[in-house]
Amino acid sequence: MCSHQPLCPSADSSDRDAARIVAFHPEQGWNLLCNGAIVFDDTGELLPDGSIVAPSRLAVAA
Repeated sequence: MCSHQPLCPSADSSDRDAARIVAFHPEQGWNLLCNGAIVFDDTGELLPDGSIVAPSRLAVAA
């Protein structure tokens, strides 16, 4: 999907979040990256193949 140089990381690479944003929807809480991944404000992701990446949660000390 990426047409600029240098090419963005693919959606299946560990640094996929470094890809450029091509659609910005802060009112809905998500962004579409040029590698096809959808990144949500809660840090969850939906990848182009339909798989999900669960939101990362920080441990809270009691």
